[in-house]
Amino acid sequence: MMKSFVALLVLLGFLIPSALYAQASAIPSAAVSEPKGSTQEQVGKKLLDEMVEALGGEVWLNRKDMQVSGRTAAFYRGAPNGTVIEYTGWRRFPDAAQSGAERIGFLTPKGMIVPGKKIDVVQIWTNGNGYEVTYKGKTTLPKDQVADYYRRQDHSIESIVRNWIKAPGVMILAEGTTMVERRIADKVSVLSANNDAVTLELDATTHLPLRRTFRWRNETFNDFDEEAETYDDYHTVQGIPTPYNVTRYRNGDMVNQRFLTKVTYNQNLSPDLFNPDNLLKKK
Repeated sequence: MMKSFVALLVLLGFLIPSALYAQASAIPSAAVSEPKGSTQEQVGKKLLDEMVEALGGEVWLNRKDMQVSGRTAAFYRGAPNGTVIEYTGWRRFPDAAQSGAERIGFLTPKGMIVPGKKIDVVQIWTNGNGYEVTYKGKTTLPKDQVADYYRRQDHSIESIVRNWIKAPGVMILAEGTTMVERRIADKVSVLSANNDAVTLELDATTHLPLRRTFRWRNETFNDFDEEAETYDDYHTVQGIPTPYNVTRYRNGDMVNQRFLTKVTYNQNLSPDLFNPDNLLKKK
């Protein structure tokens, strides 16, 4: 009886862990899943190549400009502040012939009697600076707002593909799988030679970006802040998958959310749109 009982315990001791291991193997691992003979950097480069292809490949890389319409909402400590603004935006992508620039026009009602909406105020971002322009004149936007805008531009997906991965001394590392809004994502980090870094989390099925994260030193408090941006509700426009819902986070708190309603690419936008010296016409 005793020998039979011991034998049963030994048998169970082997069977139970085997069953547990079988179940655990079905759970996505945080470890990097590398093809045989591939390095962490080779897998990371492959993931970025898949991302660019998923975004539209050469069509995405060769975008000249885009125009969007939508709504934007601000948040304070993760809670909405009650303000939702309609806007129209124009963006020029950088290339060998010209620098990047952006123009954002905020829509307000024309009045109680006249229907429709008008743009009385625009923001123009060009040549490393930001301006607010009305029919009365232009003013330079606050330095911290300008620094924040261009910091996000320097860590954008476009900048990673156009500049970061081509720079000397860059490292591209696959870091396994994570979860973004209940979706399995492949995580890849890009580290520059000057110790700057940005992390992308890509949908494991579609390879489209789900989240972009980077950290930067806060000079006021001498610590690090984390900036994250998530991308959702992709629509394919002129062959380019485009996120219609973009949400920004600062240190884990939601700070801004944009909902697009219309997107158009490659309209050959006039350079005058991005000239802050061109004042608005009085409505």
